[in-house]
Amino acid sequence: MKNREKATQKQADFTFAHREEGFDNHIESSIRGYGNLHDDVVALSRYFVEEESDVYDIGSSTGKTIAAMAKQNHSFAPKTCYIGIENAAGFKDDMTKRVEEVETDNPGTQMHFVYDDVRNVKIENACLVTSIFTLQFMPPNSRREVLQKIYNGLNYGGAFIFAEKTVAKDARLQEMLTFNYYDYKRKSFSTDDIMDKERTLRNMLKPNTWQELTSMLACVGFDIYKIQPFWQNHLFVGAIAIK
Repeated sequence: MKNREKATQKQADFTFAHREEGFDNHIESSIRGYGNLHDDVVALSRYFVEEESDVYDIGSSTGKTIAAMAKQNHSFAPKTCYIGIENAAGFKDDMTKRVEEVETDNPGTQMHFVYDDVRNVKIENACLVTSIFTLQFMPPNSRREVLQKIYNGLNYGGAFIFAEKTVAKDARLQEMLTFNYYDYKRKSFSTDDIMDKERTLRNMLKPNTWQELTSMLACVGFDIYKIQPFWQNHLFVGAIAIK
């Protein structure tokens, strides 16, 4: 019974919210160029945020990205509502602090977090939806459903900005990029730490190929010619799709 409880706790904490170095520092050290990706997402949001519309961030973790978007766009769209969606309880304290910080410093802007699975959350009146390394953790048979929800909830001209770990089409390229990635991670983590994380995520992290992602986006309604990658490092890709 005790072993089962330990396994359940470990699975529930696959987000690594309780890492000693803090989640934001952990992901910076785990994905080369993550800081550039984050800055790009925030910068691109300026093209889509509109007054009296909603911005959704799926898998908000500490709320760092959605808070940065709210601060950047307040000067021209102060009445935008920012909604973070996160189902990991370990991030609640971080999110509470983000809301207080954003709403105090940016009068008129609303921010709140929904603690639930995105499959249970309604998306509507959205000028922008972001999802940074989230789809890859969803059951594969739910991803198209979630993408359809995002597309339907976006206003015309709105955007879906996302980042995902992908799988290479060629086995040799997959091996090369995977081990190059491990070499990078060894600068910040021990080999045991890297392998323990891989083992923890084995039954949860199930990436798609880039072609599979674009195919799903096209199937739910996005124009294939309006889907554009803007950032890539190792097998991680950041892209934007406009409705």
